Amino acid sequence: MRLDMRGKVALITGGAQGLGAAEAAKLLEWGAQVVIGDLLEEDARNFVAEQERAGHQSRIAFVKMDVTEMTDWKRAVEFAAMSFGGLTTLINNAGFPGRAGVEATTEEGWQKTIDVDLKGSFLGIKACVPAIRKAGGGTIVNTSSTYALVASGRGSTAYSAAKGGIIMLTKAAAVEYAPEKIRVNCIQPGIVDTPRNRTLPPGWLAGLLEGTPMRRMASPEEIANAVLFLASDASSYMTGASLVVDGGYTVV
Repeated sequence: MRLDMRGKVALITGGAQGLGAAEAAKLLEWGAQVVIGDLLEEDARNFVAEQERAGHQSRIAFVKMDVTEMTDWKRAVEFAAMSFGGLTTLINNAGFPGRAGVEATTEEGWQKTIDVDLKGSFLGIKACVPAIRKAGGGTIVNTSSTYALVASGRGSTAYSAAKGGIIMLTKAAAVEYAPEKIRVNCIQPGIVDTPRNRTLPPGWLAGLLEGTPMRRMASPEEIANAVLFLASDASSYMTGASLVVDGGYTVV
């Protein structure tokens, strides 16, 4: 298996903490050069410093960006080219939760979740494809969710809608760009041990764990391993796929 990421340049959104930071650390471990994009400037700079102390000097950089703004995407792509000579890999990780049901979801809450999760992924593909094409091809990994496959009895209406949309965005882009050696896949994580999920109401978290045959949350590294696989040449014949990493949650 060719998990080697040397020679690859990846842009990872929401890379300052949680799942995005784990993905950045994993790709760095396997030789990639990484740009993390985030609005959390202090967290991002602390993470960059941490990775530099771990031996990844000159292979990680930070750009402040809002994934809902095309101007920020264009600047991030230009920053990657300036910092590392180009772009081969996009990890659309940034997300925003929507944990209310239909009637409790406000128009503003709906739009925020759709904008960050779905529109942000669309803008990322739109902005990054020209640079990936220039590099001779590459990979895009979008972040969906198990809530794109099964509904939550507690709501998450906007979140499920956005993550479901990401699956079809992935498939449509995969078909469009396959002739140009650009592969587009997505991951569908289950419950992950991140700062955001640690704030879930205790009853909600307990219910998720009860419904997960493995009876535990995933570590961020376990999800990052799946992202590494899809981003690397080890998955060279995969495009348009949804890789479920959920401890069995959607099986039962």
